[in-house]
Amino acid sequence: MVTTGDSQPTKHQEVGHKSLLQSDALYQYILETSVYPREPQAMKELREVTAKHPWNLMTTSADEGQFLNLLLKLINAKNTMEIGVYTGYSLLSTALALPEDGKILALDINRENYEIGLPIIEKAGVAHKIDFREGPALPLLDQMVKDVKLHGSFDFIFVDADKDNYLNYHKRLIDLVKVGGVIGYDNTLWNGSLVAPPDAPLRKYVRYYRDFVLELNKALAVDPRVEICQLPVGDGITLCRRII
Repeated sequence: MVTTGDSQPTKHQEVGHKSLLQSDALYQYILETSVYPREPQAMKELREVTAKHPWNLMTTSADEGQFLNLLLKLINAKNTMEIGVYTGYSLLSTALALPEDGKILALDINRENYEIGLPIIEKAGVAHKIDFREGPALPLLDQMVKDVKLHGSFDFIFVDADKDNYLNYHKRLIDLVKVGGVIGYDNTLWNGSLVAPPDAPLRKYVRYYRDFVLELNKALAVDPRVEICQLPVGDGITLCRRII
C-alpha cells in the first residue's frame, strides 16, 4: 500500500471497488492525471449523481468510461447495443462517442435507474441516439436472432448485466455483431476473486457470481469465432472481436 507523507494510506476517490491495481494511490494518480481532466462535463455530473445512489457499486468506473469512449471512436462504431444500463454512465460515454446518426439499443430491467441519468443525457444532446427497452434482455435477443436482417448489424455491444447469463448472451450476440465488430464483457476479473482460495472471505454476491465469470472466461478463451483481449481496466473487461 502506498502511503502519504504522514504514513496514512492514500485511498482513491472513485466509487466502488473498480480498480485492480494494488495501490490506491496509483489509481488516484491515473484518475487525476489522465481521466478526470478529460472527462466531459455531462459524464462528471452523472458520475457524481450516481455516487449518491445506494447501488453505486454497479456503475462503470470513470477510467473504463474513458476507455470505452476512445475504443468506439477507434473502431468507428455507429450501431451499438448495451445490456445493463443502470444510471447510464457507460451509455452516455457511448452516446458521446457515436456520430450524430449513431444508435444505441439499451436494455435494462429497471427504467427507474435509467431515468436518474436521463436528464443529464438529454442535456448533453445525445438522448436521440438511445432506444431504451425495459425488461429482460434474453427474450428480445431471441426475437432479434430470428430476424436474419439483424445478423451482423451491430458494430459494438457492451454487456454489464447479470453474470449468470453472460454465456447465454454470448450465444446470441455472436450472431448480431458484425464480423470485425466487438463485444465487450464487463467485470471479467470480478473483484480479483477469480484467483482467491476457496476459503477466502468474499462478499456473498461476489462468491455467487464468481463461478459464472470463471465459466465465461474459459469459454471465451477457446471460442474460435472471436479474438479476445482481457484487460485489467475497471473490474476487468474482455473484448471479443468477431472473426468468423
